[in-house]
Amino acid sequence: MKLQQLLSYTRKALDDYQMIENGDKIAIGVSGGKDSLTLLYALSGLRRFYPKQFEIEAITVNMGFKELDFTEVANLCKELNINYTVVESDIADIVFEHRKESNPCSLCAKMRKGAFNTKAKELGCNKEAYAHHYDDVIETMMMSLIYEGRFHCFSPVTYLDRSDITLIRPLIYVEEKDIKGFRNAYRLPVVKNPCPVDGYTKREYIKQLIKTLGFESPGLRERLFHAIQSSGIDGWGKRL
Repeated sequence: MKLQQLLSYTRKALDDYQMIENGDKIAIGVSGGKDSLTLLYALSGLRRFYPKQFEIEAITVNMGFKELDFTEVANLCKELNINYTVVESDIADIVFEHRKESNPCSLCAKMRKGAFNTKAKELGCNKEAYAHHYDDVIETMMMSLIYEGRFHCFSPVTYLDRSDITLIRPLIYVEEKDIKGFRNAYRLPVVKNPCPVDGYTKREYIKQLIKTLGFESPGLRERLFHAIQSSGIDGWGKRL
């Protein structure tokens, strides 16, 4: 995927759900993975010509794994003229050593979000951008359906009343395979996730299930995404 195509998909999401207003200061959650680095490129590119003016802050919550090195991410942010902040934490030690969680993902995510929200507010941001993409949308709905017994998914735009900040997801129209192509084409400085449970989660199971069902029923992913958009799930009605 070329940059122009990425910008087109991202702008459509911003326009369809009115994600950005004049004067917004947006904190981008940068894990170091391909998705968040692609989001950096997308919002950095749109910042130059999008009709509504906005600022960007890039924030990484370092979980405390000793092997993590975000130097190349910092270099990319400098190249894109984006202020970059790393929040140091002991999340990995708390989750895996002290708490010894059997299902660590929930606690880990909660702690990372808390640290991210705090720093975003300190930097004067009124919005946060997560790098959830097209496949994440479908997988989240399927997880909710299978494990919770309800048809539900996160919203493109969510107001977090506790932190008084609005969360946006500008990559919801971008497929994961295209993000992989963008990563390769632009040689994104991906930081490998050292988490010991990476790749062994319920989400990974659902990802493979959808892939298998897709082979048997071509067009399944598109129909699932359309079902989410037309289902009446809160926040998915286009704001046009």
